Amino acid sequence: MKKCLFLIILFTSLINATHAQIGGDSTFSNHFQVTVISQSHSGFNVPYVGRNSLTDSTEVGASSVTSTLFFGKKLWKNAAFYFNPEVAGGAGLSYSVGVAGALNGETYRIGNPQPKTSIARAYFQQNIPLRNTAYEDVEDDVNQVKDSRPTSRITISAGKFAISDFFDKNNYSHDPRNQFFNWSLMSNGAWDYPANTKGYTFGVVVELIKPTWAIRFSTVAVPKMANQSGMEYNISHVHSESFEIEKSWAINKHAGTARFLVTNTCSRAPSYLDGIKAVANNDTHLLNVFTGTEENNSFGGTKFGLGLSFNQELTNEIGVFARAGWNDGKHASWAFTEIDQTISGGLSVKGTKWHRAADVCGIAGVINGISKDHRDFLAAGGNGFIIGDGALNYGMEKIVETYYDIKLTTTLKLTFDYQFVSNPAYNKDRKGPIHVFGIRGHVEF
Repeated sequence: MKKCLFLIILFTSLINATHAQIGGDSTFSNHFQVTVISQSHSGFNVPYVGRNSLTDSTEVGASSVTSTLFFGKKLWKNAAFYFNPEVAGGAGLSYSVGVAGALNGETYRIGNPQPKTSIARAYFQQNIPLRNTAYEDVEDDVNQVKDSRPTSRITISAGKFAISDFFDKNNYSHDPRNQFFNWSLMSNGAWDYPANTKGYTFGVVVELIKPTWAIRFSTVAVPKMANQSGMEYNISHVHSESFEIEKSWAINKHAGTARFLVTNTCSRAPSYLDGIKAVANNDTHLLNVFTGTEENNSFGGTKFGLGLSFNQELTNEIGVFARAGWNDGKHASWAFTEIDQTISGGLSVKGTKWHRAADVCGIAGVINGISKDHRDFLAAGGNGFIIGDGALNYGMEKIVETYYDIKLTTTLKLTFDYQFVSNPAYNKDRKGPIHVFGIRGHVEF
């Protein structure tokens, strides 16, 4: 953690120097964030423990930290390049195993807890105005250079990014640095979205954007092994496509948006039926493919999924949201988490009524499930990269989360968070309930 703190201080010094040098240069954008999360959970009684079980004893002080610089440079009219170096370190509770709706969205995947510097994003973006378009002024922001942008346009983004930067957005449930902590509340849990262990991939996103609707399509790289950093570029066999339709509206001047998502991924993921055979035959190689410790020599794993996201402002202070997701559940979870069906919903409230207008509190509930093939594999004793207790008495995983986010200064926020988890990893034998307490510090400017 000392190395991590040193790197954060270095990042802060660098961005302060950059601010001083560029002054009012409107063709350049630079921002900074650092987020620290610490969590603890209560103990609970269990009849057995497996490879990927959440620790049943009380666990205290599991911490994570991320620090990111957001650089952007306008290249020519309607074009920019964005570059985000990042430091990430720490670990989630039980190293992020044992709950499919994992508990800390800043520990994107199970990885090395030592702080490490990497390039989070490096991508080019071009806006192409459509005929007779109007223009809108957009202010300098994270990965957004101050500009006059066409309201009717085609936007092409190419390079390294998080696919969730573009798809499955939600105004009230999308950002673990400012909103809910849980993985299945920061994104659609049933979308096994392609990414490395830190949540990023390489590819192209093309968007057709109009004032009240948008259509977007992407094709991106997929990890070579389950839950690993190495991405594969054998595009004839391994690739992932996403298609989304977005519609926005206003009811009594209060904005709402719905998004419908279709995804399909081709990878080296084995089927759960083959996994059940591997458990019976003690095929350690194939079983290691499921856990992400060995490479599969075969292609052919596919995963088709659907998702729906909705958010609606009710008043100037209150907003509601909901999500639903499904995938076919035939092949192994490969990148995000082990959820095949999910439904969630919740409420976000600003603190205006108690004279804390910049504060936000939220509450949400999630129900997660898995396919029959997936549950039979776990019941036989199989393991994925995030869940597997050695046996399974199946029940839907249920999570309730609430948080209160306090804005202390213009750049510093403090958040208190609580999560209630029942049937972690879909196992009624380990139903808990589990009480998870968290605190988050977040700086951004």
